[in-house]
Amino acid sequence: MKRFCLCIFVFLIGVTLGCAKGYEITKPAGEYNVTITLDKSPPVAGENHMTIMLKDTTGKIVTDATVKVEYTMPAMPGMPAMHYSAEPKVRGNAYHTTLNLSMSGAWNIAIKITHNDKTEMVNFNVDAS
Repeated sequence: MKRFCLCIFVFLIGVTLGCAKGYEITKPAGEYNVTITLDKSPPVAGENHMTIMLKDTTGKIVTDATVKVEYTMPAMPGMPAMHYSAEPKVRGNAYHTTLNLSMSGAWNIAIKITHNDKTEMVNFNVDAS
């Protein structure tokens, strides 16, 4: 009986940790593949820590680009559009920043990458709860 309870406990811990993964999506942006990871899935109103990984067409990680993030929520009846920006900093092999989503709902995230005198842009859509 103890062995059975231990197996159930280990299973539940595994399921919980497996579901605790953040929100992650990859999209192409010109010569790059851009992967964003938010620490919460789904993202929430309030602070969401974002990691941005850039890889070139050969799969090499790029850390010498200038990256800017703009995140917006469109206007709704009785509420103007919201527009914020962030400048991620390189730490390790990725760029890191915090997005403060001021309310729940649909947010548009635009990432601008400037590298070797070329600028690329990619858009992501997230729904904060």
